[in-house]
Amino acid sequence: MARVLITGCSTGFGRASAVELTKRGHDVVATARRPESLDDLDVAARLRLDVDDDASVATAVADAGPIDALVNNAGFGISGPIELVPVEEIRRMFETNVLGAVRMIQAVVPSMRVRGSGTIVNVTSLAGRVTGPIGGTYAATKYALEAISESLHYEVGHFGIRVRVVEPGYFDTDFQGKEPRFGMDDPPYDELDRLWATSFEKLRGGGEALGAEPVAQVIADAVESTERRLRWPVGADAEMVLSARNSMDDETFEDTMRGVLGLDW
Repeated sequence: MARVLITGCSTGFGRASAVELTKRGHDVVATARRPESLDDLDVAARLRLDVDDDASVATAVADAGPIDALVNNAGFGISGPIELVPVEEIRRMFETNVLGAVRMIQAVVPSMRVRGSGTIVNVTSLAGRVTGPIGGTYAATKYALEAISESLHYEVGHFGIRVRVVEPGYFDTDFQGKEPRFGMDDPPYDELDRLWATSFEKLRGGGEALGAEPVAQVIADAVESTERRLRWPVGADAEMVLSARNSMDDETFEDTMRGVLGLDW
């Protein structure tokens, strides 16, 4: 049994992971910016945590006590063409999605290193490996977290700390409904928005999308596993796209995906 601190537990993958890890017998410390959103979670502890704030991170980690595993899940997305997404919004997203995870890592790794054990699970995305139109700024934060995770894997594995990267494809959570959108309601990118929406439906295979639970199960597996495995893709779309991407050069991959998705922009 491990004591697991999870960031961003108010909805989505974080909440589902708190439920799944608790079911498996772990002591879960669920955190969120709004702690009242955690009131109905049956977990070992519920704490306020704003990963954008140094003092909040320090207080939450101190209050949580010794942590065996950290799940960096807190984050949000922005949609829009690179030309039109406000730089301040991109900066705000990097603050949470990238620097928030780094703050948490820096807060828990010292004690794990001294103890000689621990697990860091960073939730990235298929978009952190393969990027399409409209979502480039969000994908950039996930690419960054992928790079940080890979480097951390080499740095702290020596001290007995395992690093895992969970890479979900598309799952139906509250995340999508909260995404701010920029520059897609009017020309010149409104047509691309419509085309990409159709292509995206093809990519995910249509039908009813799965909820957060399959991702939560993989996050829990990543926490519990002792195998030396860095990346954990989740979902048929993630498996398919990554398999294609890893077997093709850039031009072949682009041509293949355009053909599969019917994207002629």
